[in-house]
Amino acid sequence: MELEVLLVEDSEADAALVEESLQDSKLKINLHLVQDGVEAINYLRKQGNYKAVDTPDIIILDLNLPKKDGREVLEEVKGDEDLKRIPVVVLTTSSAEEDIYRSYKLHANCYITKPLDFDQFAKIVTSIENFWFTIVKLPPSGE
Repeated sequence: MELEVLLVEDSEADAALVEESLQDSKLKINLHLVQDGVEAINYLRKQGNYKAVDTPDIIILDLNLPKKDGREVLEEVKGDEDLKRIPVVVLTTSSAEEDIYRSYKLHANCYITKPLDFDQFAKIVTSIENFWFTIVKLPPSGE
């Protein structure tokens, strides 16, 4: 089974850390990176350059993005009948209570604050992988 993961992250360093952490996976994970909120919505709605992409099994979403921030992306995803079943893991630098509250109010499936330390960051990504791809039963893609 191949898993499709959409990473919405504008930090090249953080995106590289996620990619590196997932490379050691025993699972077949296809990681797709978009770097802003507009691109994320285009990807999810299969618009523009994204007409032939697979619907992701999970979205890993940063909140602080250019063009359209992660909060807006989350609101659009969870408000869209075709997209709302996709689990969204918010992975961001913000530990502000307002961001946590608002993310859950917009139906984020979980909220994780990025650690500054590489080893801790790798452990968190591995934990996301273990939980969402091994323990949790994801919904069928619906395509």
